[in-house]
Parts: sequence; structure tokens; C-alpha cells
Amino acid sequence: MLNIQSKLPGVSTTIFTVMSKLAAEHNAINLSQGFPDYACDPKLVELVNQAMQDGYNQYAPMPGATFLKETIAAKVENLYKVKYNPDTEITVTAGGTQAIFTALAAIISAGDEVIIFEPAYDSYAPTIKLLGGLVKTYELAPPGYAIDWDMVKKLFTARTRMIILNSPQNPTGSILSADDMKALIKLVSGTDILILSDEVYEHLIYDGQQHQSVMLYPELKQRSFIVASFGKLLHATGWKLGYCLAPEKLTKEFRKVHQFNVFSVNSPMQQAIATYLQTPANYTGIAAFFQEKRDYFRSLLAESRLELLPCNGSYFQCASYRNISDEKDTDFSMRLIKEFGVATIPVSAFYQKGTDHKIIRFCFAKEHETLALAAEKLKNI
Repeated sequence: MLNIQSKLPGVSTTIFTVMSKLAAEHNAINLSQGFPDYACDPKLVELVNQAMQDGYNQYAPMPGATFLKETIAAKVENLYKVKYNPDTEITVTAGGTQAIFTALAAIISAGDEVIIFEPAYDSYAPTIKLLGGLVKTYELAPPGYAIDWDMVKKLFTARTRMIILNSPQNPTGSILSADDMKALIKLVSGTDILILSDEVYEHLIYDGQQHQSVMLYPELKQRSFIVASFGKLLHATGWKLGYCLAPEKLTKEFRKVHQFNVFSVNSPMQQAIATYLQTPANYTGIAAFFQEKRDYFRSLLAESRLELLPCNGSYFQCASYRNISDEKDTDFSMRLIKEFGVATIPVSAFYQKGTDHKIIRFCFAKEHETLALAAEKLKNI
């Protein structure tokens, strides 16, 4: 019998996998895992096929195809009026999660502390621990999930190496404001603390609000890795393509790891996406597209006993069931699948301590028919 010492003894299969599996077993409507149930633009698929026909079937350059990196640079400058050098500051990755892992692996050493805000995307803490780092947690609370930056300051020590941001935030749908960014600038000024900014939902911000990317603030840009995702932008999560923006000094460290944990990313899809993004209309309307879905879903759930929390960004809607049950959110979510035929995610899964505010998360990146059918079932609770 082999004696294997687990590096992540407290980690099991992710909640996303568990709930999607249960949804399939019980033939439930899957509003748990964050992926669309509709097709991406057929033009994009045609472009992938064309790229294959054109011979883009071998390894792409390690940092990413030049055409795509230049397209990303142009897109960023068009949207944010900020320049990134495509040769030295942009790296194409196998999705956002790989970029997050790589940025952490490039920087975090044993004993380094990383501040995260929970509820948090579930890859952050395990990756930090895998690298020998220490997770310093700031717990956010519903309904607004606001950050008290004075309290964040109290988490700082001489070992604080990085802060992870996520806006728009998964799972809460909250967003950071300009005031948040200004407060963060004051906190990190004069320190060597780096920032990992998970901005994969950057385009999904509603009601006319603006995405406060760290790149808009020079004091933050110079110390930040920014992670983005084409899966969220192009309704093609299964393609696992994203990118990391960072100053040259940080990018050099990022690529040292990137070349050994993935090396390069799907070649024909890089060419197809670069061509597709030459037309800005192919991505500038996505906020309106998802805001309409958010509003539609919220209008349907208004007739249920669930209490809807604010949703300012992402394609996730959180809801409280306090008026319905005192069950743990994990138990309530299981019962929703088995008795009502709808799969959600219990938000306690996004807290390391399993903090339970009786909140569940729905993904509304679905066809209207799917949302309507799920809402009908949820009205029966």
C-alpha cells in the first residue's frame, strides 16, 4: 500500500462538479455551474474551422499568437484607454483559472500571505496553500458584500505578499467602486504588495455602471496581474481561453511558470478569436445582452418566496431563503434538486469556514425558456 501525503488534505471535488452531477442524475434544470445552455456565435465556429483549414494546427508561440496579443492590446486601449505591450505584457492562457494559478505560482513562496475576500472563487485558497502560502481571509456579508478597507489594513503583516480582487464578483454579483480602488491605493502605497485582479466578468456590468479595472489606476496597474476570459466574453466556456495582463517585470515571472505548466494554448482558436474581435460589435453589446437576462430572471423570481440580493455584475443572481427554511444552504440546495428539480450553488461553499448566510447562487446565462421553467419550479417552494 502506497503511503501518499496529500498536499491538499481538506480539498475534495468542487461544488460545481458535485451539483452539476446531481442535476444530471435527477434531471434537474442546472442553474448551478456558470456556463450558457445556448450556442456561441456560429461565425466564431466557422472561423475556428477556417483557421484549422489554414494550417493553424501546431504549437502556438508560448506567450500566445502575435495576432491575438495585438488584438487584445487594441481592445484594451479601445475600452480603457490604457496601453499594454503585446510582446512583453500580454500572455494568452488556457482559461482564467490557469492564469490565476500561474500568477500565484510565479510569486508566492512558503510563508507568504495572500489576502482574499470571501465568498471567493474556489480556486484561490487551495492554490495558495498548494504553494505553501498562507490565506488571510476577509469575510464579506450580504446583502451588499461591501469591503471595509480599514479592516483589510488590519490583516497586513510583514509577510503580506498579494491581494486577490474579483470584480464583478463570483458568486455575489457585487462590483468594486472607484472609492474602493482609491482606498486600495492608499493601503498598498509604499509597499511591495502585489495584486491579482480576477476580471473575467469585466464586460458583465449593469445599469450603466463602469468597470473599475485596476489598469485604470497607474498606482495599481504597476503592481497587478489582471486575468480575463474569452469563455465568458464569447459564450464558449469549454474553449478554456483567457489571458493575463501585467507589467513586463511581472510578465517575465508569469511566463517562467506558464511555459512549464501549459506552454502554449489552442492554436486555431487563438486565430479565430483574434479575427472575431476585429469587429468591436461582437463584444460591446454583451452587457445589454446579460442585463436583459438578469432583469427577466429577477422578474420571474419576484413571484417566489426567495429574497433577491443585488446583482450589479457577472451572470450570477444570489437569493436568500431565510423566509422559507432554517436548513443549511447545502441541505437546502440538495433538496431543491431532488424535490423541485432546480440545481443551484450554496454560497457557503465559497467560504473556507463554510459560513452560512442562507444564500444560494443561480446562473442566469441560460435560454429564456430554461429560466422560465426553473422559475415556475422555484415558485412552488
